[in-house]
Amino acid sequence: MIKITLPDNSVREYNEGITGLKIAQDISPRLAKEVLAISVNNETWDLSRKINNDANIKLYKWEDDEGKHAFWHTSAHILAEALESLYPGIKLGIGPAIENGFYYDVDLPEGSQITDADFKRIEDKALELARQKNNITRKDISKKDILDYYTKLGNEYKLELIQELEDNTITTYTQGNFIDLCKGPHLPDTSYIKAFKVLSIAGAYWRGDETRKQLLRVYGISFPKQKLLDEYMIMLEEAKKRDHRKLGKELELFTFSPRVGMGLPLWLPKGTDLRKRLENWLTEELKRRGYKMVMTPHIGNVDLYKTSGHYEKYGKDSFQPISTPREDEAYMLKPMNCPHHVEIFNSSQYSYKDLPIRMAEFGTVYRYEQHGELHGLTRVRSFTQDDAHIFCRPDQVKEEFKKIIDLVFHVFKALDFDTYFTQISLRDPNNKEKYIGTDENWLKAEKAIQEAAQEMGLLPTIELGEAAFYGPKLDFIVRDAIGRKWQLGTIQVDYNLPERFNLEYKGSDNQNHQPIMLHRTIFGSMERFVAVLIEHTAGKFPLWLTPEQAVILPISEKFNDYAKKVSELLKNYDIRSLVDDRNEKVGRKIRDNELKKIPYLLIVGENETESETVSVRKQGKGDMGIMNLDSFAEIINFEVNKLLSNN
Repeated sequence: MIKITLPDNSVREYNEGITGLKIAQDISPRLAKEVLAISVNNETWDLSRKINNDANIKLYKWEDDEGKHAFWHTSAHILAEALESLYPGIKLGIGPAIENGFYYDVDLPEGSQITDADFKRIEDKALELARQKNNITRKDISKKDILDYYTKLGNEYKLELIQELEDNTITTYTQGNFIDLCKGPHLPDTSYIKAFKVLSIAGAYWRGDETRKQLLRVYGISFPKQKLLDEYMIMLEEAKKRDHRKLGKELELFTFSPRVGMGLPLWLPKGTDLRKRLENWLTEELKRRGYKMVMTPHIGNVDLYKTSGHYEKYGKDSFQPISTPREDEAYMLKPMNCPHHVEIFNSSQYSYKDLPIRMAEFGTVYRYEQHGELHGLTRVRSFTQDDAHIFCRPDQVKEEFKKIIDLVFHVFKALDFDTYFTQISLRDPNNKEKYIGTDENWLKAEKAIQEAAQEMGLLPTIELGEAAFYGPKLDFIVRDAIGRKWQLGTIQVDYNLPERFNLEYKGSDNQNHQPIMLHRTIFGSMERFVAVLIEHTAGKFPLWLTPEQAVILPISEKFNDYAKKVSELLKNYDIRSLVDDRNEKVGRKIRDNELKKIPYLLIVGENETESETVSVRKQGKGDMGIMNLDSFAEIINFEVNKLLSNN
């Protein structure tokens, strides 16, 4: 007999070899119909996999990320089986579950192609295979046997993957006549999949290497009910309308130029105004909370990043070192701000009374993202982090961590991100070589994060193996207006960089001690945050933030001078405005400026000119009547103050 501990800490005894599905059936027949995967001692397994030892378990349904992962991982195999059936001679690469759905990279046989017109045929075949209700079987296999199998198939992609695996660690999954190299987890059988959609296709270099062959990546998504797919497709249509690349162009916020370089955004005047407003607002808040602003160069000596460990961990993803006329001297475009901030701390002497030292910078960093991974402002090669580092004593770590959490709450509230969850990322205890630092320091850091999160009322999920290489972290993931998840703020505890750079402060015992370093960003990067904000608001920014709060629309050319006078007078009220003096009918001007998401439209004609008033129209609300500028300014200021009332 073995003991199975459930999430409520109740314990049940079962015969050795019990499966997750049988445990679910024992608990509730309804649960057994809904459960998709199981966690066994914090490792996600198939429901059909046998449990032979005492274990803590958790059962995952569709509502759980782990449940969706198993569902979509199985769907990726269904997609691959459908493609093999429809395109004989196709070679399979990899096919993982992703945040929303799955994909499979394939090498089509010569003369074959897949276009949008083929999507329906692939979907129909996938659903036909799913309805066969084939059991999905996991099998341990020797390296020799699996190499022989794929050698006969002539699949060089799978052979390359297998060569990197160790014997006694390789598993395959079988459904019907389809076999794939995979570590799982998967559903018990294929019948769970009731709705299936091929979303798109794209080119993808094998293993993300631009020097390797370009394969075809087929994206898809699936659901346990057709209704869920229908709702998702509606959400996708809404997402297209909110696409920050489309709105960024329409609202004249940013652009890209191939002559400047891929992944290097150019901020236009309106976008710069919006971004600077965000930066200035956060800067003032940071100063109120005891931060000092600093500035650091865009490059640094390679030795700096070798000392910090960034060169070892991120060197391949960074722009390569820059040689100078001096022999044996090389610099790098800055991949991270933290080593620079460490050296600022090192430039002064501190006592225990001086700590904590809080320094912040909107620091631009550079990463060489692969061509195929670049995406608007969300994945770029040059981005500016709202970076800050707190150097503190051990007894201050938890309190400083809690203060950062409070700052995150403040920012999210002001920008209307009211739905979010948190994740604590810890070191993988079975793969410690990925990280730097001692076990003692890691245990201290992980304990501090978990206690601080608990005391601030957070209920974070725990992810093993997702920590930064120098320390554990707490991430904030927001849901936008249409339910999509975006990782924004992050807080990290670091005992290791202070050790690597020999940071010291004089303690109350007159001895030198090593400070602890907290890394944090709230926005993450200005580029990505603005992209998220555009899509969250659909371009209708909060009134305090929008580049133009009002546009004045003269109904004919003879009222242009009055319109310009109104625009000048509004400056006295700190109201940002512009004049649309095009020779167009006022109805056309209203439609055009509503598309530009400008909150207030002020229409002026003969009556308004004579009475020195404006006719006010609010975006999405319609006419508000005629009023003088004092009354209009009161409306604007009241709305702005209400939005920022938590300042």
